[in-house]
Amino acid sequence: MLEDAYLNLEKYVLEHGHKKSDRTHTGTLSTFGYQARYDLSKGFPLLTTKKVPFGLIKSELLWFLKGDTNIRFLLQHKNHIWDEWAFEKYVNSSDYKGPDMNDFSHRALKDPAFNKVYQEQKKLFCQKILDDADFAKTYGDLGLVYGSQWRAWKTSTGETIDQIQNVIDLIKTHPDSRRMIVSAWNPEDVPTMALPPCHTLFQFYVVDGKLSCQLYQRSADIFIGVPFNIASYALLTSLIARECGLQVGDFVHTMGDAHIYSNHLEQVKEQLTRKPHDAPQLWLNPEKTHLEDFSMSDIKVKNYDPYPVIKAPVAV
Repeated sequence: MLEDAYLNLEKYVLEHGHKKSDRTHTGTLSTFGYQARYDLSKGFPLLTTKKVPFGLIKSELLWFLKGDTNIRFLLQHKNHIWDEWAFEKYVNSSDYKGPDMNDFSHRALKDPAFNKVYQEQKKLFCQKILDDADFAKTYGDLGLVYGSQWRAWKTSTGETIDQIQNVIDLIKTHPDSRRMIVSAWNPEDVPTMALPPCHTLFQFYVVDGKLSCQLYQRSADIFIGVPFNIASYALLTSLIARECGLQVGDFVHTMGDAHIYSNHLEQVKEQLTRKPHDAPQLWLNPEKTHLEDFSMSDIKVKNYDPYPVIKAPVAV
């Protein structure tokens, strides 16, 4: 089964992981240096042992590929993955007049009454982002996150580099190149980022008319984050293969600190009791070729038959 590569990762960390502290003060079981491989010709690696919301994955990836760094696009597609960081900037500004949100993310997890107030304020914030373009411009932008680094990397001379387009050009003209790399890790920008990139660098490889991609991910939240990352980079590989007239090969996922949060252990054990179903198939609109032409309705998964969602708290 295609999904076995992911389930083996969970098993390995449960059995061999080391207890470590972390930035969120949650605690993890962690291993350093793990690699999984997914043959994309055998199906699309969207997990079936728990339901994974593909709509969030494709809207986030399209957001990256647009070079967009404002959460307004995400909110227009009911995607709230990046709300926390924009909301934090707002509550720390002089324009915020609501209840005290000091250390809001940690308090929200521990205090149900505070969490209710927090969620209400965040909902008002998101609605204002949608309704007010000027407010969105000020408080919806996240700065130098993935979309910016992928599509408009800022150089020391004040110019920008479109890394995605450069890679596509290399795949088309020099498919044997070993320089088909996109990096999101810019040491100059990391100190000022709300969240430094977790998926830091990826490389493409062409052989026998197939496009493969390897991702290096410095920090991998196995239960919540990694299923998104697998599907997102499988989709990215498929979209670029389409533009370049290639078939899909492998997605290779190389992780630095691969961890299970201490409050996800029971959820992982429950997931491992489930036998995976056949992988779904990715459908891309056959009339579309270029990355820029794809919209949400042009990307679908077919025959997706997952088990129910397994709920778990997000460590922030």
